[in-house]
Amino acid sequence: MAEVSEEDIKRRAHELWEMAGRPEGREDEFWHKAEQQVRGEGETLEKLRADPSVSTSS
Repeated sequence: MAEVSEEDIKRRAHELWEMAGRPEGREDEFWHKAEQQVRGEGETLEKLRADPSVSTSS
């Protein structure tokens, strides 16, 4: 599995928080959503590296 850094998650969580209008008290929500997104992107990259013929389009 691709290594996911805490800094990557932190950066994505901050982006999500800003896009949502900087609401207070929802840090955990943004952290978990960011973690899911970053991990999902890592898994997609691993699949592409293993088999470049894999399509990422729907």
